[in-house]
Formats: sequence, C-alpha cells, structure tokens
Amino acid sequence: MGDVISSHLDEGKREIITVRTGEVMGEFGRLYEQQYVVALFNKVRYDVEGGGGPQPQLLHRKVPLENKSIFSGSIYQYLEENKKWRNRFLFVPDTYNISYYEGKQAHDRGLQPKGTINCAGYRVLTSMEKYLELLESSLPGVKAKVGSSPFLKCATQFPLIMWHPYARHHYFCVSSEKEQQKWSAVFQDCVRHANNGLSEDCKVQTPAFTDAVRLYRQARGQYGTWDMMCGVPHQILANLVMETLLTELRDLISPRLKGKLQERQKSWILISDAVYSLVQSQAQSQYEAIVQSCEAGRPPLEASIRTDMDQVITSKEHVTSKIRALVLPKAEKLLKVSIQPYISSILEALMEPTSRGFFEVRDVFFRELVDMSKNLLNGGSKEKLGEHMEKISMLAFHPVKMQGCYEKVEQLSLEGLQQRFDVTSPSVFVQRAQILMREQMDDAVYTFEQLLHQSLEGQEEEDLCKTIQKCQDRVIKKFDYDSSTVRKKFFREALLQIFIPYMLKQLSPSCSADLPRFRELIFEDFSRFILVENIFEEVVLQTVMKDIMMAVKEAAVQRRHNLYRDSIVLTNSDPNLHLLEENPPIDWAGEYGGGQTEVDGEQVGEGDAITQKRRRMKQVVSMIQEDGTATALPESCLEVPGVEDIPEEQGEVDSDTKSSSASVKEVPNEESSIGGVSVPTSTEMPPAIPNGTTIKEEKTTNPSEQEAEPASPQDSESKIANAIQEIENAVQEEEREQNGETNEPDSEQTSIPAEPAATLVTEEVEPVSESQREVQPEAAPNHEACKIASLSTEEHQSPAEAKESIAQPTQEEQSQQPVDMEPASEPTSELQQKTDSSSLHHDDSGFQSPANEVAEEEEPQVQAAAATTEAEVGRENHNDSETGEEDAQKGAGTAATQT
Repeated sequence: MGDVISSHLDEGKREIITVRTGEVMGEFGRLYEQQYVVALFNKVRYDVEGGGGPQPQLLHRKVPLENKSIFSGSIYQYLEENKKWRNRFLFVPDTYNISYYEGKQAHDRGLQPKGTINCAGYRVLTSMEKYLELLESSLPGVKAKVGSSPFLKCATQFPLIMWHPYARHHYFCVSSEKEQQKWSAVFQDCVRHANNGLSEDCKVQTPAFTDAVRLYRQARGQYGTWDMMCGVPHQILANLVMETLLTELRDLISPRLKGKLQERQKSWILISDAVYSLVQSQAQSQYEAIVQSCEAGRPPLEASIRTDMDQVITSKEHVTSKIRALVLPKAEKLLKVSIQPYISSILEALMEPTSRGFFEVRDVFFRELVDMSKNLLNGGSKEKLGEHMEKISMLAFHPVKMQGCYEKVEQLSLEGLQQRFDVTSPSVFVQRAQILMREQMDDAVYTFEQLLHQSLEGQEEEDLCKTIQKCQDRVIKKFDYDSSTVRKKFFREALLQIFIPYMLKQLSPSCSADLPRFRELIFEDFSRFILVENIFEEVVLQTVMKDIMMAVKEAAVQRRHNLYRDSIVLTNSDPNLHLLEENPPIDWAGEYGGGQTEVDGEQVGEGDAITQKRRRMKQVVSMIQEDGTATALPESCLEVPGVEDIPEEQGEVDSDTKSSSASVKEVPNEESSIGGVSVPTSTEMPPAIPNGTTIKEEKTTNPSEQEAEPASPQDSESKIANAIQEIENAVQEEEREQNGETNEPDSEQTSIPAEPAATLVTEEVEPVSESQREVQPEAAPNHEACKIASLSTEEHQSPAEAKESIAQPTQEEQSQQPVDMEPASEPTSELQQKTDSSSLHHDDSGFQSPANEVAEEEEPQVQAAAATTEAEVGRENHNDSETGEEDAQKGAGTAATQT
C-alpha cells in the first residue's frame, strides 16, 4: 500500500498538490475577508434593531449529548492490508466519529483504536451492485471485462459499505437483514451529524464562509446546490480543491497504474485518499490563518460599524435603489416565465414527505409516553419512572427508533426539476429536514422532562399517570405549533435554494458588466461594508421572495399538512416555562433510582468510583443486535476464512490461525458443554459465506487444554463418593442382566441414545504423546469428520448391530489401556459429573484453560478415566455377545476391587 502511494505521488505530484491548494485557498481567502466584514455588519445591525418572527414554544437543550455516547457493538470489517474479514468492536462517542477496536476488551482497557472514521461526505450503501457502479465511475474510460470479479467479495449477503468520492472506503458485513437495517441506521446517523459541521451559533464566521464558497463556485459557473458542502470548514475546502485537482491527477496517474482493473481501482482509491488527507492538512492550516487574521481586526471594525451605522444604512439603501432599477425589469420577466409556474408544484413535493416525517416524530414521542404510562399504571413508583425517563431523555439521538421518521423524508423527489433548476440531488434538502426533525424531537423531550420534574416535586406516587398526561398534552400542543413554524421556514429556504441560483445564472451575464459603476456611489469609508455583488443578490432574492411567501401562506390558510396561519401567534402562553431552560440537566436515574443505577446488567452503588465514571458516559444504544437473540457477535477478534479469488500465503494463514485461537482462549464467550467438550452456542455462530464456507472460530483439540480446573478437596470427596455409588449400581445392574431381569427391548432402546455422547467423551479425552500433540490441531477436522460419520452410521443400524459396533472398538481400546487403575476414581467421577451436568444446563462461564503444569500431572489420571469410561459403556450396552459380557465383567470387577 505504501509502495503504491510513494511510487505514484512523487515530489513532482506533491508540488502540484501544494500549488493547486494554495491557488484555491488564496482566492477563497480574498472572498472570505470581504464577506467577513459584511457578515459582521449584518450581525451588529441585527443586534441593534432586533429581529421579528414567532418565538419557539418548546425549550431547547444547550448541550444535548453531554457525557453521552451513541452506541457500541461488534461487526465484521474487511481489512485491505491482509484481505481478511475480522470481527471489530465499534464505538461512537458524542462526536459521531466511528472508532474501531480489536475487541471490546481493548476498548474497556482504554487502548488506542485501530482507526477512526470521520463520516462527513460518506454514503452508506447496502448493495454490492451499487458500490461497484460507483467504483467504476472513479476511473472513467476503463471498462471491466465481462465476467470479471471485483477485488472484494463480501463474507455474507448483507454488506454495509461506506463510500466517499475522495477518501478511503470502509467495508462491513453482518449476518442478517435486520442487523443490516439497524447498523445502516447508525451509520447514516453518523453521516448526517458529521455533514452538519457548520455551527449556526457562529453568526459571523459561518455566513462569511458559506458566502465565500458560493461566490467562489459561481465565479466558475457553478450556481446549483453542492452535495459536498458537508463537514467542518477545512473538509469543505478540501472538497473544493479536489473538484479540479483530482481530475488533473487522474489524467497523470491512471495511465501508469498496472495490473487488472480491480487492482487499479484499489490502487486509485489509496492514492485518492492520500491526496485528500494531504489537501485537508494544508487547507486547515491556511484557513485557520485566514480566520485568525480576520478575528484580530474585528474590534476596530465593530467599533466603526456602531459609530457609522446610520450613515452606512442610508448609503446602502441609495445604492440598492439604483441597482433595483437596473435588475428589476429583467428579474420580473424571468420570474413570470420560468419561476411562478413551478412554485406550487415544487412546494407540494417538499411539503408532503417533510410533513409525514414530522408527524412520525410526533407519533414516536406520543407512543413512548403512552408506553411509560401503561407501565406505571399498576403500582408504578418514582424509581420506575426514573428508569423510563432515562431512556426517553435520549430518544432524539436513538438512530434505530428515529429511522422510521427519517425514512419518510427520504421519499422526497424533485424528478423533472433537477435539470431545469440545476439541482444535483435532493439529498441537501433531505438531510436538512432530518436534522430539523431531530432537533424538534429533542426540544419536545427536553420540555417534557422539565415540566414533569417540576410537577413531581411534592407529588404523591398515586397521581403519576395524571401528571404525565397533563405534561404530555401541554408538550404536544407546543410541538404542533413549533413544527408548523419550523416547516414553513424550511419550505421558504428550500425554495430560495432552488430558485436563486437559477435566476443568478440567467441574470448575471446581462447585469454583471454594469455593476462596477455603482461602486462610485459608495463612500470609501463604507466600501468595506457595502458590496455591489451582495446587493445584486439581495435584489434578486427580494424579487422572488414575495411569491414564495404567498405560496407558503396560502398552504397554511388552507390548513394543508397541519400548517398554522401566520396570524396565530402563541405569545406568553406559558411565561414561566422558559425559566426552566436555565435549569441543569436532570439525572433521572440518580434522583429517582434509589441511589443505585444499573450498569451493564449489574447493580452498583453511588459511592463506587467506576459507577460514577460510567454514569458520565451513559450510552444511547448499548448494542446493535437482532431482536430475540441473547448475544451479539463474538467480542474477540476472530478470523474469517478468505473468500474466493483472494490469494493468501500459507505462512500468513498459519500465523493468523494461531493468534486467533489464542484470542479465543483469552476472551470468554458464551458456550455450551456437550459431552464434557466446550462448544460455542448457536447464537454466537458467525454468519455463513454465500459460497458455502462458514465463518467460525479457530479451536484446538488438545486434551490438556480441554481438561477442567482442579477441584477443591470437598468437591473431590463428594465426587469420589458419587463415583463409588455409581460403580456399585453398575455392578448390581450387571448381575440383574445376567439373571435375565432386564432383557426387555425397551431397556435396550433407551440405552442407545447415550452411546454417541459416551463415545465422544472417550475419544476427546484420549491422551496423546508430546509429538502427536503438535500435529493434532491440523488433523482435527478429519478426526471430527470420522466421528460424525460413525454417529450417522449408527443411526441407521438396529439396536443389536449398534451394540456390536460399539462393543468391538471398546474392547480394542481397552486392551491398549494401562493395567494400573488406582488413580482412576477421582478423574472418572469428575468426567461423569461434568457429562451429567452438561446434559441438564449450559455452562456460560467461557473456555477454561488450566495451567500446563496441572495438565501434565493429570495425563495418567485421564488415561485411567478413559479406560473406566469405556468399561461402563460396555456394561450399559451389553448384548448377547460373550466377548462383550466378559469385557464388561472385567471392567466392573476391576472398578469394584479398586473401590
């Protein structure tokens, strides 16, 4: 990977990158300095004159995700370095940057993540076909041959791919469609939050930045909406540079790429990612220098604005009237012909999906409160109320619960209007509407929290449901009003974003040549605050704004989509409510949880330092997993066998196999015990690969690793007593069988199902020498296959044939056992107890790996245990064969003598 980047990005290419970045940042810096002064003037004027508009009724949370994390969980990720799928633990803090770790233990220990993904500009894909379609467009002019396979094959049928036009791509997969939907909702929420990187609280820097970027693109003939206006400022500037730089580098580098199409695509992705990172670092440093320079000159500028405010406003109005006289006739003609016929249809296309999304937000909020009231109806206490409110408080940031609301807006379509008005895609409007929906949900939840908390002071527990109902009704009314206000503002802004670029593009050729002469009407002292280019755009905006306001007002008068009329203004409807906005955040679990909170399934007190730390990082979504399953994907980093067309070196595979098996032994996973052998449960089985290969954990069949840990003296005595009792029972049963008391066919049939388990125990515990132990892990699959084949053969045999087939190998193995049977009683009882207990319940304690010293000391005991176990199998499955009777009598006699 490094060789590809270094060979194609030599000093000459890096010099080109630096020069092109400097050119773009130089032009942007000039525009930013101009727009910064204008934005500062507008901000000071707004502070002095004030602004109108309806006041919001809902409270707004200042820091929504303070001391919160979003989610964590395990998922399979494709590693490009070694072409393998591995299990990774993903964690997303309140910054929405995805960090992936080797496993959950690495995250809990505070280790550094393997990598971090900033999701700004990414697209979440759930189809390999869509990804390959986008991938082929990265190298235009190069077509793949028919039937050629891609460089990546997904390990399951449910991929999750994060695609970026410039940065590196990330590949994940899950085992079911439901998990795919949930993880897709989480990734899309991360992308949505990261794209909204420009803070609206910055009343000077944000307007100056957006106007400078827009003017820069308009100077190059790009007037429409821009999909890559996403992320923080230096990311947006890097996207601005890459628009032209990437094409230039592709023409220089693509002819030199070697290999098949898939290899060239992979190499180009790595090269593009390296270029993008380099451009981002250079753009960030230069942008910070520009902002620092402007901020340094802000105090004298602000003082000058406040001093000459009236004169600047008068001069600006004079120039505006002159420019309006020039532009207005042309703008009205264009408006009448090309804009007015489409306003109502575009507004309807925006209103329907957006309103459905806001209605869904209202329904989700209402359902959560109703469910809480139902749970508190019969004997609900304030402690239970605190548990419910702790979950509801982060409802707006729960990506899975909010996904249904977001999907309503994703149905927005402007098909047929995109080419006319130069709208690349509706994604800009969709993401903006989704962010507004999340803000409305959080405002409603926060207002409900404050009202409920105020009402609960001195309230009896019997009136909880009535109190919740009253607060709920108040919040729903406020939500309906604010929802109407927010949607109307969104519709106006969206229509302006669609029409203004189109009108500027049509009017600029005929008007831009006459604009410089209006600069002579501006005093030199005020020339920094009044720009003729900005006044020209303001005149065009005012021309179309009247028609847009009328269209939105008409929709509100008709009560379409539950929009309120502008005349309905709820002023001072709840004068004391906004005083609650200054209150600190409410800790529902701490205040109503009785001094304790549940953390990861265990109860801990307030005094515990670990509990306090976990409380400070409460999690919105703890684990993404399929409903009804007890566990998620295994926590350990498990290797997934490579798929077809991905060559791997044998040495690399062996080393990874050893490390994977070691990680399995170190990290406890849920498992069941079958015949004394630890086997993972079915809920933890990794997904199956479409080509028939199953993703599974590496395991060894070394008997010394499968032995149990040494028991305490009390347990050993009880096990010995149980073993003695079992041997005496076996002897008595043998005597009854010889006397013909238990020769019914029912007893023979009931003893047959126990035979495979006994055979499995005997074969698994059979000791091996040191030389055989080294070879045994490689031969394990064949050994398991032989056992499975023998078991499947026994199922088709009659009871007599099955007994004969089992008794014969038992005699041969018994002849190979050592004669000394004295130390066999304790291990035998241990094995029998383990086998009996495993048939009744599953052992969830994880893999048990005793020390090597204990394993070596217990090998003779395991040999004796195997002999005794085989003897018991011969007795239980006794038939009319004389050989079987003699062997069983010998084994029973030996055990009785030992007792």
